[in-house]
Amino acid sequence: MRTRRGLCYPRVHVKAETQKAEKRGRPASASVEKNCGKKVKISTDSGVKVDFFKRFPDDLVICILRKKSEKRRRAESDEDSGRKKARVLPESGGKVDFFDVLPDDLLISILCKLSSQARSPADFMGVLLTCRRLNSLAMHSLVLSKAAPGAFSVKSSKWCESANRFMKRCADSGNVEACFTLGMIRFYCLQNRGSGASLMAKAAMVSHAPALYSLAVIQFNGSGGSKSDKDLRAGVALCARAASLGHVDALRELGHCLQDGYGVPKNIPEGRRFLVQANARELASVLSMDPHSVDPRIRGRAHPWLAQLLEHRVAGCPLLSDFGCNVPLPEASLASKFLGEWFRERGLEGGLRMCSHASCGRAETRRHEFRRCSVCGAVNYCSRACQALDWKVRHKRECKPVEARWLDELAEEEEEEEEAEAEEEEQGDESLEE
Repeated sequence: MRTRRGLCYPRVHVKAETQKAEKRGRPASASVEKNCGKKVKISTDSGVKVDFFKRFPDDLVICILRKKSEKRRRAESDEDSGRKKARVLPESGGKVDFFDVLPDDLLISILCKLSSQARSPADFMGVLLTCRRLNSLAMHSLVLSKAAPGAFSVKSSKWCESANRFMKRCADSGNVEACFTLGMIRFYCLQNRGSGASLMAKAAMVSHAPALYSLAVIQFNGSGGSKSDKDLRAGVALCARAASLGHVDALRELGHCLQDGYGVPKNIPEGRRFLVQANARELASVLSMDPHSVDPRIRGRAHPWLAQLLEHRVAGCPLLSDFGCNVPLPEASLASKFLGEWFRERGLEGGLRMCSHASCGRAETRRHEFRRCSVCGAVNYCSRACQALDWKVRHKRECKPVEARWLDELAEEEEEEEEAEAEEEEQGDESLEE
């Protein structure tokens, strides 16, 4: 049989083929799979065995082979670039799982946004439990470096080695809040002074204001060492650096240091300026809050003009005239909350005491480390800033001189004795009546 190209194919004798098929035990009509992937039908009616692959033109075969090679080359390049091939789930009826098509860098960017807005560890752990791919990508160093403090806000009662490892991994990834929080926990709670101070110093090197202020308090008190380890000049320098970054407690501490001449030459006007600046920053933080988000109890403790300001946003509020806490107290940091819960649950040994300011949470590392109130001697503070805040909030109403306090205690003891005697007399009368 001759074709257009002039090729001639020999005629196939169907009779001989059918005889061979019958000898092998096959039917006369059979389907044979060829190299081209299609089934070729051998029919006894036509008398001709047709090989369709041989009938393909050469240019068509070359085009098919070229497309296959391009597809194979594209698949190899996708594997080298990290892009995954779309997976077709058998139960989805042939639909493509588009999650596997997403590149890793896009998922890491999304996880960074999610971790930076986490309010509790459950928000972050929920991502880890979703699938293996998200579990591995969520532990990426870039995601951990952007994690919010709520992602590792562990309660002191739930503290364990796994929480320590997770916070350490966040700190190694460059998370500044994790460095500061873990440093405070190790320094005060776990009594690992060197590791805790180094973590706080790592955070302070990138201008983290709370870490700078905490190191200043350590230098002022000589925490972790003896009384001779105090370095007032270093404490003032660290406090000034934190104050330049706008830290309110550092501004207040630096103002009191300048007024008292503690570690720095005495300069009362400059100290008053820092104290006014601290109060102004507190007022600005209150004005930036949503009025409906303020606790009514806190609003009731504020000055009348401040309560009116929170309710109606009255313009032209007067400047704070004194140097105390006339605005709602800011929320305590994660580290301060953890320290307070830790020492209240486990207690302190060896006569050590906590800072009397409720929002501080620091504890003494040696006896008589913190300064006591010079009037009553019943409370002690880690810094002048904590003393000034606690004075306006609570201690102003409770502080009494030592003599007056001794007389009050004596009067209370006499009252207790009189009550006990009265109870004994009542019990004696009842026994006599019986």
